[in-house]
Amino acid sequence: MLKTVPGKTDTQSVSKQVQARQKWMTAGLMVLPFLVIYLLFLIYPTLRVIQLSFTNADLNGSGHFTGLTNYIKLLHEPTFWNALLNTLYFILLTVIPNTLVGLGLALLILRLRRLKNFVLAAFFLPYVLPVSVVTSVWNWVLDSNFGLFNFLTGSTVTWFQDPVWAMPAVAFVTIWWTVGFNILLFIAGLQSISPDIYEAAALDGASGARLFWSITWPNLWPVTSLILLLQLIAQFKIFDQIYLLTTGGPFDKTLVLLLYSYREGFQQQHGGYASTIGVVLMLIILVVSAIQSRLLNRGNAA
Repeated sequence: MLKTVPGKTDTQSVSKQVQARQKWMTAGLMVLPFLVIYLLFLIYPTLRVIQLSFTNADLNGSGHFTGLTNYIKLLHEPTFWNALLNTLYFILLTVIPNTLVGLGLALLILRLRRLKNFVLAAFFLPYVLPVSVVTSVWNWVLDSNFGLFNFLTGSTVTWFQDPVWAMPAVAFVTIWWTVGFNILLFIAGLQSISPDIYEAAALDGASGARLFWSITWPNLWPVTSLILLLQLIAQFKIFDQIYLLTTGGPFDKTLVLLLYSYREGFQQQHGGYASTIGVVLMLIILVVSAIQSRLLNRGNAA
């Protein structure tokens, strides 16, 4: 019978422990920079904003604890409800239309035999442009006096100053700016569907719309649900386009929640109240995103 050598066994055990410890230390050192950045630039600011929301702090952050005063005031403030409704209106104008336009263009681009990459690049190019460039271009195109659109159509609408058309105009600019990203995701999803499935369905006599609803749409739903979720979160946080194109006007018709928070914090010096708006917006996004994610997951399961 073979006998184990106690000293050798102990040495091997210690060696394995040292190797495991070194692996953990290496992994920890690799994660540490990200963890520090995450805590410093996300967790700490979030906790700080939550803490300020319970105070009457000014822009410098100095103030006294006031409990739920800011939250009670916010719920009774008509401007808050107006900003919330405007935000929801903007979401209605952008999330689903942007998704449908992206899907339609992706289907058309994949049908092209020539210049497919060129057309895709042309649609994706606006997405990489800074928002300041995008808004400058559309300020010129839709200018009421010297704009290209009004010149070609003979229209006299002041698009970004009209109470009725200001929000739809900003929504249109947003879709033009961001639809390229959706197209790219949809094309990736469409190309992941095996051609064999279409060939088998064609042999069974399926074609056209039946192919789309029976094969394309079910296989594309995971990508579609991801796009809808990303769009929803992004449009809840709308600020840049509104600030640069309308600054919330006319008559607060395009005042959204983030712009309302900006006004209270940087213009009115109400840091605590502005933080309250930010916290409420964060809670709304979390709740709505959780509900939408659950509904979309049910769709995936079905």
